[in-house]
Amino acid sequence: MTNLNRGQPLIVNDNLAELAPEEAKTFQDIGIAATICMPLVREGKLTALMAIHDKVPHVWTDEEQAVIREVTERSWAHIQRVRSEAELRETAAALSDLNATLEARVDERTAALVQAEEALRQAQKMEAVGQLTGGLAHDFNNILAGIGGSLALMQTRLTQGRIGDIDRYLTGAQASVKRAAGLTQRLLAFSRRQTLDPRPSDISRIIAGMQDLVSRSVGPAVDVETVAAGGLWTTLVDVGQLENALLNLCINARDAMPDGGKLTIETGNRWLDERAAKTRGLPVGQYVSLCVSDTGTGMTPDVVARAFDPFYTTKPTGQGTGLGLSMVYGFAGQSGGTVRIYSEVGKGSMICIYLPRHLEDAHHEEAGVELFERPTAPGRKTILCVDDEPLVRMVAVEILEELGYAVLEAEDAPSAMKLLNARPDIDLLVTDVGLPNGMNGRQLADAARVQRPELSVLFVTGYAENAVLNHGHLERGMHVLTKPFAADAFARKVAELVAN
Repeated sequence: MTNLNRGQPLIVNDNLAELAPEEAKTFQDIGIAATICMPLVREGKLTALMAIHDKVPHVWTDEEQAVIREVTERSWAHIQRVRSEAELRETAAALSDLNATLEARVDERTAALVQAEEALRQAQKMEAVGQLTGGLAHDFNNILAGIGGSLALMQTRLTQGRIGDIDRYLTGAQASVKRAAGLTQRLLAFSRRQTLDPRPSDISRIIAGMQDLVSRSVGPAVDVETVAAGGLWTTLVDVGQLENALLNLCINARDAMPDGGKLTIETGNRWLDERAAKTRGLPVGQYVSLCVSDTGTGMTPDVVARAFDPFYTTKPTGQGTGLGLSMVYGFAGQSGGTVRIYSEVGKGSMICIYLPRHLEDAHHEEAGVELFERPTAPGRKTILCVDDEPLVRMVAVEILEELGYAVLEAEDAPSAMKLLNARPDIDLLVTDVGLPNGMNGRQLADAARVQRPELSVLFVTGYAENAVLNHGHLERGMHVLTKPFAADAFARKVAELVAN
């Protein structure tokens, strides 16, 4: 064994001559006369033996020993490879089972995570709906209280014969109606359903025209600076809504600086590459930016995250509705852009509106206030008024009749089509959009224009439905007036369309 442990072979050339009789007999009984045992030593230990036998006496030469040693080495290498492959297969099988188990666990965890995220989204949705409805209920109940109280007092004074007090109550009720209209317009702006009249505009020119208004609005404690970019690109925007958005941002900036400070209005051209556009949620391209910054208190990340939520406000009760920024957000989105807030607590805030570049030249109109009385009907023009709300239809018809127009009325599109086919003298179609009985106002107008392509159309609607605007564009001779409308505004729009 000592020699074997040292790697030296055990060699027996002739059993009978070299072994004791008892050992020799054992080998002879199994037909072995000569043998050689080649050891395999690994890391100092006897690991394996290969035995070669001969049935007759045999002298093992050096060449034979070398061959046997080589065969021993190769055989052991093959055995090791087979063992390794077997172990590898076992390991692979174990890994496969483990992967299957892990995949099942991952699927379970993913499903649980998706379920949790959906529950969170639902909770956030319900929270937003609750906040929205709560704010709406609060504001509209106040408005309705003002209208209802004024009407009740008017009825009482009429019964008492005290006619002199009625004007005061009428004024109060009308003010409440205007407040309700403003509230719904801001809600529609947030939801991107307000009626816009976009025109190619130079934002720097718009800002220049508002400098006095902004300065008066923010007060003498706030220093207003305007930084207008040279060669500012044109953008397609509703000028009135942009002015409203800018004023909202300036007032918010003023409120963030109770002790005064600096307010900066800055415009610029922005080319957003893929990375910059992605961070703003916009397509790659060219944009015009309008930024309002202040040196005020700044906002925490939590406040920034909720700043565009409707009715969310950090101001004390009675000092804000929480609709200003949500209106700006909706207006920018409806105009093809977006709004971003950059703020740091104690250092101030900057709110930027990004609007797409428009390649046409800006359209300028001379500012001015047009003062005139409610127009009267030019000649005896005939107007068809279509609305499924009887009270709204009655008011519109009486306003038009008071102005001297001949007025026909219908409650739905099929009834209106009968009148249009029977009366070729109709000069203007005034129609609501959300009509019953299978045809809306836009479909009615399109059907009427098949036979009379020159017919003017005025859509009177609570919001700018996609069915009317056709992705923001109306055909020539079509206009939109939003409800609720003032009688004089309605009269002016009708007179304009009839005259043209």
